Amino acid sequence: MKKIFVTGGQPLQGSVRTSGSKNASLALLPAALLGYGETVLENVPHIGDIHTMELLLNAIGVRARLLPDGRMFVDASRIETHMAPYELVKRMRASFCIAGPLLARLGRARVPLPGGCDIGTRAVDYHIKGMEALGAEVRIEHGYVEAHAKGLKGADILLDSPSVGATCHILTMACLAEGKTVIQNAAEEPEVIDLANYVNAMGGVVRGAGTSVIEIEGVKSLRGTSHRVIPDRMEAGSFMIAAAATGGDVCVTDCIPDHVTAVILKLRDAGVDVEIGPDWIHVASAGRPRPITAKTLPYPGFPTDMQQPLTSFLTIASGTSVVTETIYERRFKHIDELCQMGADIKLEGQSAIITGVDRLTAARVTASDLRAGAALIIAGLMARGTTEIGGVEHIERGYENITAKLSALGATIGCFEEGEDTAYARACG
Repeated sequence: MKKIFVTGGQPLQGSVRTSGSKNASLALLPAALLGYGETVLENVPHIGDIHTMELLLNAIGVRARLLPDGRMFVDASRIETHMAPYELVKRMRASFCIAGPLLARLGRARVPLPGGCDIGTRAVDYHIKGMEALGAEVRIEHGYVEAHAKGLKGADILLDSPSVGATCHILTMACLAEGKTVIQNAAEEPEVIDLANYVNAMGGVVRGAGTSVIEIEGVKSLRGTSHRVIPDRMEAGSFMIAAAATGGDVCVTDCIPDHVTAVILKLRDAGVDVEIGPDWIHVASAGRPRPITAKTLPYPGFPTDMQQPLTSFLTIASGTSVVTETIYERRFKHIDELCQMGADIKLEGQSAIITGVDRLTAARVTASDLRAGAALIIAGLMARGTTEIGGVEHIERGYENITAKLSALGATIGCFEEGEDTAYARACG
């Protein structure tokens, strides 16, 4: 088991490059199954979830390989099976989204119900309703979703809530359906736009991505193409908050500022100096932040993935902040860990009432999910002493070389196998 050790008190200084988007990559890779010939995706991050998807694609007979330079080659000219292996799909939720492309290409799919971070209810009901609306017969037995269709047909589909995963999944199926599909109340996230741009480059016809109504004209076939993955807005936001939390001075480069407007505005509300350029964001902070309120909402609202890092930042605010989580009901698991570090946080329903303290202190803590891991690293960067963080496998699912990037900004941080004789391990006893 790996552990991250971080010694706090050092302001972050310098510049850090944003990696390619995890969430966009995990939408694009299932869509690559729709095309004949080779697809080349650039700017794909080297993270655990991408390696899992690479294994999954190879397991169904698709040729997929990720190179050290971030280029990923996928050739789905031949798909050997419609059945996805249980042990891979249970690792992460995004794996389930190969079901739609398999159904569209092969007329059938058998995929286990997905796993991933335990942050609350994330049922696949919308995904299944989308399959059925497009003409598939679907049944769930023994933990597997089995879908069959002789040919998908375009349909009007209304999502009860703007789910990113369901929007992307239905979009990929509809690309090869006969006729026109309209998705109402679609998610508007940048990752949906990136997927639509990729599908259109493959020869698809998708209009309206980035709005609440997406129209897809089905085509008979798609081809492989080249595409560059957008920057990871969650990674950019995490580094912005880390810079502010440590009283640092950091330029986040190779990003799209418009994608993190909600984070920028909340940091400014807290008294942080944030400047933006065409592809960079400069964050400078000194002193304790002002208390603020924040509520997670679908894009372009404040993202649920940034709630946990923001909560860490507000533990040292000069007053009482309120953060409300409206997307996932179990996304406050990190609060007990922050309280071990001296934070003063109380839960009232789906709101965290955060009374700022002068400073956090180091402790042994464990990340329960990906963004909780980022929150605990930020807390460790703020704290007095050396914090030991377990659950590193969650962090590695979504952040590329996070300890190396933070080290380059001046943080005292390292990741080690449990039992290694290191200065960090000795410091933590």
